Amino acid sequence: RSVYDGEEHGRFMEKLEARIRNHDREIEKMCNFHYQGFVDSITELLKVRGEAQKLKNQVTDTNRKLQNEGKELIIAMEELKQCRLQQRNISATVDKLTLCLPVLEMYSKLREQMKSKRHYPALKTLEHLEHTYLPQVSHYRFCKIMVDNIPKLREEIKEVSMSDLKDFLESIRKHSDKIGETAMKQAQQQRNLDNIVSQHPRISGGKKSKKEVCASSDLEVKTTSPMSEQDSGILDVEDEDEDEEVPGAQDLVDFSPVYRCLHIYSVLGARETFENYYRKQRRKQARLVLQPPSNMHETLDGYRKYFNQIVGFFVVEDHILHTTQGLVNRAYIDELWEMALSKTIAALRTHSSYCSDPSLVLDLKNLIVLFADTLQGYGFPVNQLFDMLLEIQDQYSETLLKKWSGVFRNILDSDNYSPIPVTNEEIYKKIVGQFPFQDAELEKQPFPKKFPFSEFVPKVYNQIKEFIYACLKFSEDLHLSSTEVDDMIRKSTNLLLTRTLSNCLQNVIKRKNVGLTELVQIIINTTHLEKSCKFLEEFITNITNVLPETVHTTKLYGTTTFKDARHAAEEEIYTNLNQKIDQFLQLADYDWMAMEPGSKASDYLVDLIGFLRSTFAVFTHLPGDVDVHSTMSGKVAQTACMSACKHLSTSLMQLLLEAEVRQLTLGALQQFNLDVEECERKMQHHPI
Repeated sequence: RSVYDGEEHGRFMEKLEARIRNHDREIEKMCNFHYQGFVDSITELLKVRGEAQKLKNQVTDTNRKLQNEGKELIIAMEELKQCRLQQRNISATVDKLTLCLPVLEMYSKLREQMKSKRHYPALKTLEHLEHTYLPQVSHYRFCKIMVDNIPKLREEIKEVSMSDLKDFLESIRKHSDKIGETAMKQAQQQRNLDNIVSQHPRISGGKKSKKEVCASSDLEVKTTSPMSEQDSGILDVEDEDEDEEVPGAQDLVDFSPVYRCLHIYSVLGARETFENYYRKQRRKQARLVLQPPSNMHETLDGYRKYFNQIVGFFVVEDHILHTTQGLVNRAYIDELWEMALSKTIAALRTHSSYCSDPSLVLDLKNLIVLFADTLQGYGFPVNQLFDMLLEIQDQYSETLLKKWSGVFRNILDSDNYSPIPVTNEEIYKKIVGQFPFQDAELEKQPFPKKFPFSEFVPKVYNQIKEFIYACLKFSEDLHLSSTEVDDMIRKSTNLLLTRTLSNCLQNVIKRKNVGLTELVQIIINTTHLEKSCKFLEEFITNITNVLPETVHTTKLYGTTTFKDARHAAEEEIYTNLNQKIDQFLQLADYDWMAMEPGSKASDYLVDLIGFLRSTFAVFTHLPGDVDVHSTMSGKVAQTACMSACKHLSTSLMQLLLEAEVRQLTLGALQQFNLDVEECERKMQHHPI
């Protein structure tokens, strides 16, 4: 800085040049001093270069030889490298395949199960596949495809299992009558067994009750799990002979489709959907089952098929209730049963009202009892059915009354209204066995002899007993007390006596062209039937074991019925006699202007008196015991004679007082007086 600041730049350059020359001289001196060594070094370097060239040639040659020799090794090493790489890849592949193969196997198994319709196992396989196997290999593309297909597979399983359920529901709908028929046969066998056991208590030790039989049957047959390979709804069962043991009702049904579908929907989290669907479909089927055919009342088979379908429906529901957890519950079953009970009772009331055959009504009652017993065995309340049977009992009584009305008409129309002739002891005992009649005097009489009554007496008496038996048949198995049975029989018998038989007797008495002899015989017959009423009382007491002295026991009104019929017959006799008298009086032809009377009574009056004498002879010669004879001749005959005389006298007085008779002669009055005296004389000498 001081050089540049001052004016010594030239001087400085001079000094610098001098310095450089000094250093050059020193370098030159030093080089001169070391030049020989440099030459020697160059010489040595030249020697080294030769040697180096030789070494280079040797190295080159050695390298060439080494390269030639290493090519095969390099190839082998490359091959080894590739082998090691392949080995490593294979090992990795094996490891990955070890993870993938179970997935593929499970998927293949799933497809096989789907193909063979093993839907519940398929669903389990799908669960394992989704949660256990697929997460381990989720990064593979095929696994992603599987994962995407899982919801579709679940939906497919749901649809297929629902289709199986629909097939099952359709099958049990079609086979409900077969299931019900089998259940009712089983109930009938159990009832027969109970009857045998009640008669022979000692053999009851080894028998099972119906509930026990059903329970054991359920345990043995219904162990089918949802893993079952079969999906059929109904098992084929051949018709068994009556002597062979009837299979349990549940033995006819394979419930595995329901179980599988229930488990599948439970696993899929849609159990509530399944329950609602099942109950909805079964309610629809219940309404169809409870709809009776329009011609059900025509034959017993129509009722039987109707009952079989109802029983079959509730047998299935009862089994579902006890073998599944919550698919159906007691409230649902009770609701269905209440609906079924009301509709069944309404249908029976409607259709049974069309029945006019008492045999069909009785068979229907027995079928209803079996229907009620069958369902009662499965725990359903059936009291309303038995209450309805009491209503049908009234209808049954009406049909019996109509039938017996025809029976009584046939008996009364075919009767000859003459005493029954007896030619030997055998016939006598036969009639006495048919009708309670005892007469010591008649027994002492030799054969041939006659009963005082005609044939319709024992026939009517036996038909009354048959009617009582028919009423008793209806009361069987209705769980009624002896008093209730007795009251029912007595009320029905009273209707038979006071309405049916009374009307038939009245019709016979009131019909045209009935003779006095027939009317007299009807009086005799009704008298004997009246006496037999106490034996009918005893007959009812014997079959019901209810004493007539019991407080609420209804009395038979047969005595009143036969008394009324007898009185009607008596009145008819009096009326007929008066009509006959009027007919004779119409023949009277008095000449009220005659000057002289005749020498004898008028011809019409003679004929009239002759008719009355022959008529009263019928009363005086009545066959039979003393009581009847005295009653007929003493009461009926005397009353008839008095009625006839009174009517005759009144009619004769009317002849005199007729408006057409304006004047009379003494001769006419004498003739009229002669006729009146003839009447007095003849009537006074008549044996009555």
